[in-house]
Amino acid sequence: MTPETTPPAHLPELLYIQDPLCGWCYGMSPVIQRLQADLVGRVDVSVLCGGMVKTEDVAPIAEVWPDLRRSLHDVEEVTGVQFGDAFKALGEQGDYVYDSEPPCRAIAAFRQLTQDPARTVAFAHAVQLALFRDGQDLNHPSVYNELLAPFGVDVVEFQRRWASPEIARAAQQEFAAVARSGVEGFPTAVMRVAEQGYVLARGYQSYEQLRAGLEQLLAQEGA
Repeated sequence: MTPETTPPAHLPELLYIQDPLCGWCYGMSPVIQRLQADLVGRVDVSVLCGGMVKTEDVAPIAEVWPDLRRSLHDVEEVTGVQFGDAFKALGEQGDYVYDSEPPCRAIAAFRQLTQDPARTVAFAHAVQLALFRDGQDLNHPSVYNELLAPFGVDVVEFQRRWASPEIARAAQQEFAAVARSGVEGFPTAVMRVAEQGYVLARGYQSYEQLRAGLEQLLAQEGA
Protein backbone atom coordinates (compact mmCIF):
# COMPACT_ATOMS: atom_id res chain seq x y z
CA MET A 1 0.00 0.00 0.00
CA THR A 2 1.50 3.33 -1.01
CA PRO A 3 1.70 6.25 1.47
CA GLU A 4 -0.98 8.02 -0.56
CA THR A 5 -3.45 5.21 0.04
CA THR A 6 -2.61 4.41 3.67
CA PRO A 7 -5.73 5.13 5.74
CA PRO A 8 -5.19 7.72 8.46
CA ALA A 9 -4.71 6.37 11.96
CA HIS A 10 -7.60 7.00 14.31
CA LEU A 11 -6.73 9.38 17.09
CA PRO A 12 -7.66 8.62 20.69
CA GLU A 13 -11.09 10.10 21.42
CA LEU A 14 -12.25 12.03 24.46
CA LEU A 15 -15.97 11.48 24.94
CA TYR A 16 -17.58 14.28 26.92
CA ILE A 17 -20.86 12.96 28.31
CA GLN A 18 -23.05 15.80 29.51
CA ASP A 19 -26.56 17.18 29.60
CA PRO A 20 -27.71 20.66 28.52
CA LEU A 21 -29.60 21.12 31.83
CA CYS A 22 -26.67 20.10 34.06
CA GLY A 23 -25.09 23.04 35.88
CA TRP A 24 -21.83 21.20 36.57
CA CYS A 25 -21.63 20.35 32.87
CA TYR A 26 -21.99 24.06 32.12
CA GLY A 27 -18.98 24.53 34.38
CA MET A 28 -16.94 21.79 32.75
CA SER A 29 -17.62 22.61 29.09
CA PRO A 30 -14.94 25.37 29.01
CA VAL A 31 -12.44 22.80 30.37
CA ILE A 32 -13.33 20.41 27.56
CA GLN A 33 -13.07 23.15 24.94
CA ARG A 34 -9.64 24.20 26.24
CA LEU A 35 -8.44 20.59 26.08
CA GLN A 36 -9.84 20.30 22.58
CA ALA A 37 -7.89 23.38 21.46
CA ASP A 38 -4.66 22.32 23.16
CA LEU A 39 -4.69 18.73 21.89
CA VAL A 40 -5.52 19.27 18.22
CA GLY A 41 -3.91 16.50 16.21
CA ARG A 42 -3.45 14.28 19.26
CA VAL A 43 -6.98 13.68 20.55
CA ASP A 44 -10.42 13.96 18.96
CA VAL A 45 -13.22 15.28 21.18
CA SER A 46 -16.89 14.32 20.88
CA VAL A 47 -19.94 15.20 22.95
CA LEU A 48 -22.77 12.88 23.98
CA CYS A 49 -26.03 13.82 25.68
CA GLY A 50 -27.13 11.78 28.66
CA GLY A 51 -30.77 12.77 29.03
CA MET A 52 -30.66 13.87 32.66
CA VAL A 53 -34.29 15.08 32.79
CA LYS A 54 -36.69 13.01 30.69
CA THR A 55 -40.04 11.19 30.68
CA GLU A 56 -41.53 11.15 34.20
CA ASP A 57 -38.88 13.56 35.54
CA VAL A 58 -39.97 16.37 33.19
CA ALA A 59 -41.65 19.09 35.26
CA PRO A 60 -41.76 22.84 35.83
CA ILE A 61 -38.41 24.14 37.08
CA ALA A 62 -40.17 25.23 40.28
CA GLU A 63 -40.01 21.60 41.48
CA VAL A 64 -36.19 21.51 41.40
CA TRP A 65 -35.40 25.20 41.81
CA PRO A 66 -34.75 25.21 45.60
CA ASP A 67 -32.01 22.56 45.23
CA LEU A 68 -30.76 23.98 41.95
CA ARG A 69 -30.54 27.50 43.32
CA ARG A 70 -28.46 26.28 46.29
CA SER A 71 -25.99 24.58 43.93
CA LEU A 72 -25.35 27.64 41.73
CA HIS A 73 -22.88 29.25 44.13
CA ASP A 74 -20.88 26.02 44.44
CA VAL A 75 -20.66 25.62 40.67
CA GLU A 76 -19.55 29.24 40.26
CA GLU A 77 -16.95 28.99 43.04
CA VAL A 78 -15.43 25.74 41.83
CA THR A 79 -15.57 26.18 38.05
CA GLY A 80 -15.47 29.95 37.48
CA VAL A 81 -18.57 30.11 35.27
CA GLN A 82 -21.37 32.53 36.06
CA PHE A 83 -25.12 31.95 35.99
CA GLY A 84 -26.92 34.91 34.47
CA ASP A 85 -29.62 36.96 36.13
CA ALA A 86 -31.96 35.94 33.30
CA PHE A 87 -31.57 32.26 34.24
CA LYS A 88 -32.14 33.00 37.92
CA ALA A 89 -35.28 34.93 37.00
CA LEU A 90 -36.43 31.94 34.95
CA GLY A 91 -36.00 29.73 38.00
CA GLU A 92 -37.77 32.12 40.34
CA GLN A 93 -40.68 32.45 37.93
CA GLY A 94 -41.00 28.68 38.08
CA ASP A 95 -43.05 27.67 35.04
CA TYR A 96 -40.23 26.86 32.61
CA VAL A 97 -40.52 23.14 31.76
CA TYR A 98 -37.24 21.46 32.62
CA ASP A 99 -36.81 18.84 29.88
CA SER A 100 -33.51 17.57 28.45
CA GLU A 101 -35.02 16.13 25.30
CA PRO A 102 -35.54 19.30 23.17
CA PRO A 103 -31.98 20.66 23.57
CA CYS A 104 -30.54 17.16 23.15
CA ARG A 105 -32.48 16.88 19.90
CA ALA A 106 -30.94 20.19 18.84
CA ILE A 107 -27.44 18.85 19.47
CA ALA A 108 -28.26 15.62 17.62
CA ALA A 109 -29.64 17.57 14.66
CA PHE A 110 -26.54 19.80 14.56
CA ARG A 111 -24.23 16.77 14.69
CA GLN A 112 -26.14 15.08 11.88
CA LEU A 113 -26.14 18.18 9.70
CA THR A 114 -22.48 19.10 10.13
CA GLN A 115 -20.88 15.68 10.55
CA ASP A 116 -18.34 17.60 12.63
CA PRO A 117 -17.76 16.38 16.22
CA ALA A 118 -15.47 19.31 17.08
CA ARG A 119 -18.04 21.94 16.12
CA THR A 120 -20.75 19.94 17.89
CA VAL A 121 -18.82 20.38 21.16
CA ALA A 122 -18.90 24.15 20.63
CA PHE A 123 -22.60 24.15 19.73
CA ALA A 124 -23.44 22.09 22.82
CA HIS A 125 -21.78 24.74 24.97
CA ALA A 126 -23.66 27.49 23.10
CA VAL A 127 -26.89 25.70 24.07
CA GLN A 128 -25.81 25.72 27.73
CA LEU A 129 -24.99 29.42 27.57
CA ALA A 130 -28.42 30.15 26.09
CA LEU A 131 -30.03 28.66 29.19
CA PHE A 132 -27.67 29.27 32.09
CA ARG A 133 -26.40 32.71 31.06
CA ASP A 134 -29.24 34.12 28.96
CA GLY A 135 -32.30 32.39 30.45
CA GLN A 136 -33.66 31.34 27.06
CA ASP A 137 -36.34 28.69 26.54
CA LEU A 138 -34.60 25.63 25.10
CA ASN A 139 -37.99 24.03 24.45
CA HIS A 140 -38.76 26.66 21.80
CA PRO A 141 -37.33 25.93 18.33
CA SER A 142 -36.68 29.56 17.41
CA VAL A 143 -34.08 29.87 20.20
CA TYR A 144 -31.69 27.77 18.15
CA ASN A 145 -31.77 30.00 15.08
CA GLU A 146 -29.49 32.59 16.69
CA LEU A 147 -27.20 29.91 18.10
CA LEU A 148 -26.66 28.47 14.63
CA ALA A 149 -25.51 31.74 13.05
CA PRO A 150 -21.80 31.49 13.98
CA PHE A 151 -21.67 27.96 12.56
CA GLY A 152 -23.16 28.73 9.16
CA VAL A 153 -25.78 25.99 9.49
CA ASP A 154 -28.93 26.17 7.37
CA VAL A 155 -31.70 27.14 9.77
CA VAL A 156 -34.58 25.75 7.71
CA GLU A 157 -32.97 22.33 7.39
CA PHE A 158 -31.99 22.35 11.07
CA GLN A 159 -35.56 23.11 12.12
CA ARG A 160 -36.90 20.39 9.84
CA ARG A 161 -34.59 17.85 11.42
CA TRP A 162 -35.11 19.10 14.99
CA ALA A 163 -38.85 18.45 14.63
CA SER A 164 -38.46 15.09 12.85
CA PRO A 165 -39.22 11.66 14.36
CA GLU A 166 -35.78 10.52 13.17
CA ILE A 167 -33.96 13.01 15.39
CA ALA A 168 -36.27 12.23 18.30
CA ARG A 169 -35.30 8.56 17.92
CA ALA A 170 -31.63 9.45 17.60
CA ALA A 171 -31.76 11.40 20.88
CA GLN A 172 -33.49 8.52 22.66
CA GLN A 173 -30.92 6.07 21.29
CA GLU A 174 -28.15 8.32 22.57
CA PHE A 175 -29.71 8.37 26.04
CA ALA A 176 -29.98 4.58 25.97
CA ALA A 177 -26.37 4.15 24.82
CA VAL A 178 -25.12 6.38 27.64
CA ALA A 179 -27.21 4.43 30.15
CA ARG A 180 -25.86 1.10 28.86
CA SER A 181 -22.30 2.36 29.25
CA GLY A 182 -22.83 2.57 33.00
CA VAL A 183 -22.56 6.36 33.26
CA GLU A 184 -24.59 7.40 36.29
CA GLY A 185 -23.94 11.13 36.51
CA PHE A 186 -22.91 14.15 34.51
CA PRO A 187 -20.43 15.35 33.50
CA THR A 188 -18.39 12.24 32.74
CA ALA A 189 -15.26 12.13 30.59
CA VAL A 190 -14.22 8.88 28.91
CA MET A 191 -11.09 8.27 26.82
CA ARG A 192 -11.36 5.79 24.01
CA VAL A 193 -8.03 4.42 22.80
CA ALA A 194 -8.40 1.82 20.04
CA GLU A 195 -11.15 -0.46 21.37
CA GLN A 196 -10.63 0.33 25.04
CA GLY A 197 -12.55 2.89 27.11
CA TYR A 198 -11.20 4.53 30.27
CA VAL A 199 -13.16 6.80 32.61
CA LEU A 200 -11.11 9.95 33.18
CA ALA A 201 -13.61 11.94 35.24
CA ARG A 202 -16.84 11.33 37.08
CA GLY A 203 -18.10 14.80 37.87
CA TYR A 204 -16.34 18.11 37.39
CA GLN A 205 -12.57 18.22 37.07
CA SER A 206 -10.32 21.21 36.51
CA TYR A 207 -8.29 21.57 33.34
CA GLU A 208 -5.10 20.67 35.19
CA GLN A 209 -6.59 17.51 36.71
CA LEU A 210 -8.16 16.31 33.48
CA ARG A 211 -5.07 17.12 31.37
CA ALA A 212 -2.81 15.25 33.80
CA GLY A 213 -5.01 12.15 33.74
CA LEU A 214 -5.31 12.28 29.99
CA GLU A 215 -1.55 12.62 29.46
CA GLN A 216 -0.87 9.75 31.86
CA LEU A 217 -3.29 7.52 29.97
CA LEU A 218 -1.86 8.45 26.58
CA ALA A 219 1.66 7.69 27.80
CA GLN A 220 0.49 4.39 29.30
CA GLU A 221 -1.16 3.39 26.02
CA GLY A 222 1.68 4.66 23.86
CA ALA A 223 -0.73 6.95 22.04
